[in-house]
Amino acid sequence: MSDGKNILSADIGGTHSRFAHFTTGPAGDLRLVGVKWLKTTEAGSFGGLLEKLREGGSSLRPEEADMVIIAIAGPIEGGVKSSPPFISWGIDLSNAREEHGFRKSALINDFVAQAYACHTPVGEAAEGILPGEAVPGAPIGAIGAGTGLGQAVLIHDGKGGYIALPSEGGHANFPFVSPQECQFQEFLLRERGDKYITGNIVVSGKGLSYIHQFLNGERLKPEDVAERIVEHPETLGWMSRFYGRACRNFVLETLALGGLYIAGGVAARIPELVTGKDFELEFRSSDTLAHLLNKVPVFLVNDENSGLWGGAFFGRQLLTNG
Repeated sequence: MSDGKNILSADIGGTHSRFAHFTTGPAGDLRLVGVKWLKTTEAGSFGGLLEKLREGGSSLRPEEADMVIIAIAGPIEGGVKSSPPFISWGIDLSNAREEHGFRKSALINDFVAQAYACHTPVGEAAEGILPGEAVPGAPIGAIGAGTGLGQAVLIHDGKGGYIALPSEGGHANFPFVSPQECQFQEFLLRERGDKYITGNIVVSGKGLSYIHQFLNGERLKPEDVAERIVEHPETLGWMSRFYGRACRNFVLETLALGGLYIAGGVAARIPELVTGKDFELEFRSSDTLAHLLNKVPVFLVNDENSGLWGGAFFGRQLLTNG
């Protein structure tokens, strides 16, 4: 791959959409030129979102990019389509050149991008929150709470590169294990009218609000709970325990012994959720495989633009491989 390629990396979430302009250096290194944040809900379609990007003075217009990588919070169908559960519109890149002017493009799950980000500067700068010994060549896990609970695994492709495997595990049932937790589950079922409660509900911004409401009787927005979290140690403790449980189960399900990287807006804004004892005790707890869990290093990705770096990493890999 020649020097000076331009990559437009996008991370489309339920709340915010982030766009970043990257260039490649002589050694294939990525250089961040600029970042643009937009509100997802203010666009009526993906095309409308791109128009807002163009109107907002982005340093790289979509049609000027050598590669456009779109990461979105939802499953990918056929490699080109997604109907995300927490966004009112979908994306179809079947005719991306004709409809959007993209020269080359790819659509990936947002946590696939987070997994690729583990091998970028933001992954290298991640804060170590639990010590361990990563197993060389083992899968690396990426997990994080935001509008929902995202998960993905990064593995070696055997050719010097990496493959990120998506997951929609956040839509699976969340396990509750004590009488009081089961009361919380019943509370959620009544509040929401759902058939069952998923990780997307419990380990997410909305989950933080529900936990606080159950324990304190207050209906607050997630950002309001976050601002007052130190005043409510029980809310913090419950959310930390649930977060630790989600992380532990994910590592056991994937054998991500190469390390676990926690991303997403919730932990970035409230690092105490994953740096305290409640999280550690729950994550390390296992009647059968505690000896494995005790060796898994856990990192907190503090950069909220990490998904953009991951998308750019994947885009560079595609450009390199032709």
